[in-house]
Amino acid sequence: MRCPKRRGAFTLVELLVVITIIGILVSLLLPAVQTAREAARMAQCKNNLKQIGLGAKAHAAMHGHYPSSGWGYKWVGDPNRGVGRDQPGGWAYNLLPFVEQQAVHDIGLGMTGAALKTELTRQQQSPLAVFICPSRRKARLYPSVSWYPEAYNTDYPTGGTAKTDYAGNGGEVVQTWGGPGPGTTTPPDPLTESAYSWVLNHTGVTHCVSEVKPAHIRDGESQTYWVGEKHLNPDQYTTGDNGADNGCMYQGHDWDNLRWGSPSYPPRRDRAGDQCWQCFGSAHSSGVNFVMCDGSVHTIKYNIDPEVHRRLSNRADGSPVDVGTL
Repeated sequence: MRCPKRRGAFTLVELLVVITIIGILVSLLLPAVQTAREAARMAQCKNNLKQIGLGAKAHAAMHGHYPSSGWGYKWVGDPNRGVGRDQPGGWAYNLLPFVEQQAVHDIGLGMTGAALKTELTRQQQSPLAVFICPSRRKARLYPSVSWYPEAYNTDYPTGGTAKTDYAGNGGEVVQTWGGPGPGTTTPPDPLTESAYSWVLNHTGVTHCVSEVKPAHIRDGESQTYWVGEKHLNPDQYTTGDNGADNGCMYQGHDWDNLRWGSPSYPPRRDRAGDQCWQCFGSAHSSGVNFVMCDGSVHTIKYNIDPEVHRRLSNRADGSPVDVGTL
C-alpha cells in the first residue's frame, strides 16, 4: 500500500510573491478607499450648508430678513434680546431655531445678571456638527483665547468653545473684524455713530447689526452667496491660534464667522503654513462649498475669476452671475 505524498510547504520565493501581490492590491485599493471617504465627507459638508441655507430662508420668512451678525466679538447670543439689530449674537446663533437647535438657542432664556452669564458660557460650549466640515475637524470644543474674561455678556469658558467652519458673506468690501462691540446693551447705530460707519459699506448678506431683506438682494437669491466655507491653516485646525478662529461660533461680527468676496482675496485651499483671515476656503481638493441665498449649494473652484467671485458676493451690484454655469 502506497503512502500519499505529503504536500510541500511554501517556498520563500512563493511567500515573497504572495506578499508582493497583497502589497500591490493594498496600494491600489487604499486611494480608492480614501477617495470614497472624502466623497462622503464632501457630501456631508454640502448637506450641512443645505440645512444652513434652508434655515436662513425660514428665518427670512418669519422675521423678514436674513440672520444678522450681531454686535461684535465680545458679545454672544442672548435668547432674551430677540433678533435683528437687538440681538448681539452672530448669524450662527440667530440660525439655531431653524436648524433644529432651539434648545441651544434658548440657553439662558428668562435669566439675568450673573446667572445669565453663567448660562451663556454653557451656550458657548455647545458644538454642533451642522456647522463643521468633516474633512477638517470634528464637532467638539477647541481652545479659545484670553480676551474672554472681558466679554460683555458671558464668563470665560474654561475647556474651550464651539467653532464653525462656515462664514457668512460680508460682501465684496473687506472690513474690519468689527471690534468688541458696544460696552452697553444699546445696539450700535451706524447712521449716528462714526465708530460704526464702516457697517454701511457692507454689500453682502450678513454683517454687524444687519437686517438684509430678500428684496435687498436685487441680483437674485440664486446668484448671491449666503454662507461658504472659511479658509483655515491646517496647522491651526485644533489649536485656537488662528486669529480668525479663536473665538466662539455664537459671537457677533468677527473674522471667525464672516468672510468677503473681494477680488484681492479669492477662495483658496487650506494648506499648511498658509492663512488668510479674510478669505473663503476649504480642505476639499475640488473647491469651496457655498450655499446661495435661495438654499442651493455649489462648489466654487479655486481658480474662479476674482471678478466673478466679487459679483457673487455683492447682493445688488447689477451684475448677476448664473452660478450654475461656473
